[in-house]
Amino acid sequence: MLEGVSTTLAPKERVLAAALAEFAEHGVAGARVDRIARAAKTSKERVYAYFRSKEELYVAVAADQLRQVMDRTSLDPADLPGYVGELFDFYVAHPEMLRLVGWGRLEPNEALAGMGAAGLASLRAKLATIAQGQADGILDDAFEPIDVLLLLVHLSMGWSMAVELHQLEDANDPAVVARRRAAAVLAAQRLFPSAGR
Repeated sequence: MLEGVSTTLAPKERVLAAALAEFAEHGVAGARVDRIARAAKTSKERVYAYFRSKEELYVAVAADQLRQVMDRTSLDPADLPGYVGELFDFYVAHPEMLRLVGWGRLEPNEALAGMGAAGLASLRAKLATIAQGQADGILDDAFEPIDVLLLLVHLSMGWSMAVELHQLEDANDPAVVARRRAAAVLAAQRLFPSAGR
C-alpha cells in the first residue's frame, strides 16, 4: 500500500514519486491512477493534466529514474570495475528502480519496455565510450562494446535481482551486501583488466 509522499515536493514531483512506488509494486497494468493521486495528495484529474495516460506517466517515471542513474554513475573505460561498484550501490539504494525495469520488460508494450530517446542516447554514448577505450588500447577488444556493457550491467544488478538467493544470506546485512559488491567488482576486474594497470 502506498504511503503519502512529502508535501514539500512540487505537485508534479509528488505525482512522479507516488507513481514510482505504485509502478514498482504493481507494474503498469496493475497500477491505479487513483492510488497515485491519493498518495501524491492531489486529484486524479490533476495527474491527467500532467500526463495524458498511465503509460505516459510510466515513461516519465522511467526517464526520471534513468536520469538519476546517469547523474550518479560514470563509465570510465579505465575503471570499469568502479562503474560496476557505482551501479551496484545505486541499485541497492533504489530497489524500486529494478522492480520498475522488471515490470517494463514484462509489459507487452514496446514503448513501455523501451527507455525513450534519452535512454537510447545514454546507451549509445556508453557504447561509444567503450569503443573509444578499446581503440585507445585502454580496454581489450575481445568483447564487442555492447557485450561489455551487458556484462557490466548484469554484474551490477545481479545480487539485487537474484531475490531467490536472498533466502541464503540476509540481503539487509551490510556485511553481506559488501561481500556481494566486492565480488561484482572483482569479476569486472578479471573480465576487463585495464591496460594501464
